Amino acid sequence: MPSLPVARTLDPREAPALRWGILGTGWNAEKFTTALRRHTTQQVYAVGSRTQASADRFAAAVGAPVAHGTYEALVADPHVDIIYVATPHNFHHEHALLAIAAGKHVLIEKPIAVSESEAQDIANRAAAAGVFCMEAFWTLFLPKYDVLTQLMADMAIDAVLADMGEYFTLDHRIFDPALAGGPIFDMATYPLSIALWALGDPAQISANGAPAPNGINGQLAITMESTRGGLAALHTSIVGETPTTATFAGLDATIVVDGPFYQPGGFTYTTRAGARLRYDEERSAHEGGLHFQAAAVARHIAAGETSSPVRPLADSIRLLRVMDEIRAQVGIPLP
Repeated sequence: MPSLPVARTLDPREAPALRWGILGTGWNAEKFTTALRRHTTQQVYAVGSRTQASADRFAAAVGAPVAHGTYEALVADPHVDIIYVATPHNFHHEHALLAIAAGKHVLIEKPIAVSESEAQDIANRAAAAGVFCMEAFWTLFLPKYDVLTQLMADMAIDAVLADMGEYFTLDHRIFDPALAGGPIFDMATYPLSIALWALGDPAQISANGAPAPNGINGQLAITMESTRGGLAALHTSIVGETPTTATFAGLDATIVVDGPFYQPGGFTYTTRAGARLRYDEERSAHEGGLHFQAAAVARHIAAGETSSPVRPLADSIRLLRVMDEIRAQVGIPLP
């Protein structure tokens, strides 16, 4: 291969503009709205929170013209085209159904729910309502991952190695069991999703866990064998920093994705014959990458489509099925 393929990602600024309603006013909502304002023509139209004061503060901060003091008022707003659900994990199901029942398209923060049954229920309700519905797994919409998609179409991926570890102080909400704390829903979403994306359906899963200082699960080590015979070795942690890299290996080539593998950045493609090709793009965090998924969603909705081939709901449901198995093996309760 003399050169790498070119990313086929369309210009986010050319996507049809939707009026977004932001359900929730936390960290995810702030990063998402910042990305939309900087890199797209999408309109952050309305904000919904549990109190009017919170909605007013966030709307002023992000330049939204409308602030609703309840989530019900937000989804009922006739001027809102799509709801972005940015509340904690264990509220995704409730708030997604609230939006769908109001006839709104919905983009739901990852993971889409906290169990396979909740994820399936969301998919069923969205299908019955005829609205667009997707999990906000933004990584696969980055230009880097489109290049990887093209490369991996010609590779038989046999192994995936990936980790995602970050240190958090004990006062962070990720240690709160009432808010689905621990690494499984926050951190493990990324390595599990890319392993399933690269290897396909799992045939066997094995997981081990270690506690955090406050007693909740703090680390996970996961091996996963696919029905095609590939193997993934994954690690995730909320108690220590890890390289957060990813490797996709086949018989004839290996791809090593720089850390953090889930954000914009680079990777190296090396063949068994010794050829080495380098992909580089400007490194950035969430504010430099979340807009690609939003633009893709806008294009699908403008075309009258209700799902994305990049992150279909079947993949989101499969992820939760795997998470259910990991929780059962390690003994992680639902909140």
